[in-house]
Amino acid sequence: MNKKKTILFLPGDGIGPEVSYSAKSILESINEIYNLDFIIEEALVGGSAYDQTGVPLPEETLNAARKSDAILLGAVGGPKWDDLDYQYRPERALLGLRSELDLFANFRPAILSEYLTASSSLKSEKVENLDLLIIRELTGGIYFGEPRGRKEDKKEAFNTMIYSHEEIERIGRVAFEAAQKRNKNLCSVDKANVLEVSVLWREVITDLSKNYPDVNLSHMLVDNAAMQLVREPKQFDVIVTGNLFGDILSDIAAMMTGSIGMLPSASINSENKGMFEPVHGSAPDIAGQGLANPLAAILSVAMMLRYSFGLEEPASKIEEAIEKVLKEGYRTNDLEGPEDMKLNTDQMSQKILENLRG
Repeated sequence: MNKKKTILFLPGDGIGPEVSYSAKSILESINEIYNLDFIIEEALVGGSAYDQTGVPLPEETLNAARKSDAILLGAVGGPKWDDLDYQYRPERALLGLRSELDLFANFRPAILSEYLTASSSLKSEKVENLDLLIIRELTGGIYFGEPRGRKEDKKEAFNTMIYSHEEIERIGRVAFEAAQKRNKNLCSVDKANVLEVSVLWREVITDLSKNYPDVNLSHMLVDNAAMQLVREPKQFDVIVTGNLFGDILSDIAAMMTGSIGMLPSASINSENKGMFEPVHGSAPDIAGQGLANPLAAILSVAMMLRYSFGLEEPASKIEEAIEKVLKEGYRTNDLEGPEDMKLNTDQMSQKILENLRG
């Protein structure tokens, strides 16, 4: 890389700091091994930001995000902030970052390590060698649609699902290009039998497919897709879908990999600038106990190196270090395995660091 790159580190809430500091230690090690000259800055976000500043996304954090080359996020939220007005909820920080940085393409891979087949909630023959990618549109749909709100008597609430032709087309292009690099199969998931938004979605994706004749396109209704993910997950290669449906389907896919603690994600804009975070939430019930699985956060670092910086070798080195730890039989509390091989958050991170440096 020709110039120093800045990575903004946002620990967040609950187990967020635990897993993200583990991920940061891996990033620092890779930075040293490959002499990458990364600059890592830290800022407040989510509930912890609200506690100190009165807002979940302080202007200082947003400015730092705009100036950074990539963002590494832990997790936000928790019951402590559940009673706040909507605009002050920790989750508003995520929506704000996605919107302000136009992080419209969310990559959520579901890859089952050969050493975690027993940890999956499905039979081994259903998930063995599972490798699918869910691409979720992240800055449109019902989470951002207007109007939204509640009636004056507070007894009725409403949200609006909106997608434009341009929003659908750009996420479609990302999905087709991703499919071209994999097994050339793309399934577009919608609810076109009842939603006008989904009718438009299907029309745009179908029309776009003419530009990608080497990719086999199929369409599936979201309720059927949820069932098929559990019934025969290996039938899928790349799935593209809207914001709400992608949120739900990726969590279903998570359990096939042994634990939601194994799933990283990348949220990318048109310039490959991205925010990288584990799919899991802040899990306040286990915060501070050393029980959190740091692997999704660490795998998010690998995705950051690959997607935002084009650094394939160090990204693969992290993934190989994780595979070696799993091959040796070490597990965190959320993964199936003998109790005498269970590691806490820091111990798992140290094992990975040993493999990186070895």
